[in-house]
Amino acid sequence: MAWIYLLLAASCETAWTFCVKFMRFGDLKTLRFTNFYKLSEGLPILLPFSGYIVFGLLNIWLFSTAIKQIPTAMAFAVWTATTLILLKIVELTFFHQRISIAEVFFMTLIMVGIIGLRIYAVQVK
Repeated sequence: MAWIYLLLAASCETAWTFCVKFMRFGDLKTLRFTNFYKLSEGLPILLPFSGYIVFGLLNIWLFSTAIKQIPTAMAFAVWTATTLILLKIVELTFFHQRISIAEVFFMTLIMVGIIGLRIYAVQVK
């Protein structure tokens, strides 16, 4: 179950990262009680901030739950690498960014490293 928590934490970290990307601090001063809930005015400004808080807290809780059963260094390595790969997948899928052969090669190396850590790491008892 700890590995599932770790993967969910990486997913939350990915969502958190994109919330940071879409934050518009300058537009916060335009929010009023009459427009903060409107789809065209307030929600595009407010949702990234709300996501930042929700995904950030959920990420912390899931990661802290996972490291109770997985060695911390391995959990951090897997979490970071998984987040990196998820970020690239989202960029390719939703933002239509390009990917080079070198990026594919090095991400494959990261995945091989994760699998190697999972298979050959010393298990905590």
